[in-house]
Amino acid sequence: MNLERYKKHLPAAGAAALALLLWLSLFSVRETEFVLITQFGRPLYTVTEAGLHAKWFFQSAASFDRRLRIYNPRPSEFLTRDKKNLVIESYAAWRIQDPRRFVETVGDPVAAEMRLHDIIWSGLSAALGTHDLEALVSTTPGNVQAASLLDGLTAAAGRAALSQYGIEVVDVRIKRLNLPEQNKQSVYARMRAERERIARQYRAEGEEQALRIRAAADRQKEEILSAAYKDAEKIKGEGDAESTRVYSQAYSRNPRFYKLLRTLESYKKIFDDKTTAILSSDSELLKVLMRGENAP
Repeated sequence: MNLERYKKHLPAAGAAALALLLWLSLFSVRETEFVLITQFGRPLYTVTEAGLHAKWFFQSAASFDRRLRIYNPRPSEFLTRDKKNLVIESYAAWRIQDPRRFVETVGDPVAAEMRLHDIIWSGLSAALGTHDLEALVSTTPGNVQAASLLDGLTAAAGRAALSQYGIEVVDVRIKRLNLPEQNKQSVYARMRAERERIARQYRAEGEEQALRIRAAADRQKEEILSAAYKDAEKIKGEGDAESTRVYSQAYSRNPRFYKLLRTLESYKKIFDDKTTAILSSDSELLKVLMRGENAP
């Protein structure tokens, strides 16, 4: 009876065993993954094509994300060629390129980023040691070489990471540049002193330019006044000459009448309602008053 009962369950057990074997033998690959097939811990081959795949039931399938990862290391202090200390915060974009090499050397992303940190730190330290601070921060755009410096670092770090750990380094960039806390105050003091020096220079140049402008304006004023005085004297001389000519013509036409008018004009200039004059009887001024128009 027991044997008959076992025979009855054999098909179900066989189906279950077959299903288990199929489940252990089939695996799927996503678009965003690599799958590494291993046999007793030894890597065999990598499957990169998405879809359903098969393997032996005694083999294992390990999935790895093939998408970009961003590694943000802790800020570190570096020294430039001109002996300037900088605290640099950087990041690296990376991904697994060779799963087999990756598993054999690091095994997981955390360990991979530890190795990547060593590569990037040493590369950045070496690169900054051959460049001045002006290559990273400058008021003259042509002096900044940060892009070429980081491109070279990305290429060097990529070659080292790929050959050693199967990691592709896509990009290394700087997020932030800062100064060590102990250096900030002295740097700010130097910056203030430099700005004050530039301000003094600008003020001195402004005062020098103002002096030149005032001197030029004074010179122009003197030139204008001299030219005006010259013109005025010329016009005045011409007027006096014309006046003399008119007087001469008037005198030549009627000398006695001219003399009378000139004498009367003299009276207007000399006498007013408050003037008291004491003159002798033969004074030239009294002749017109005493004798009238017939005065010789």
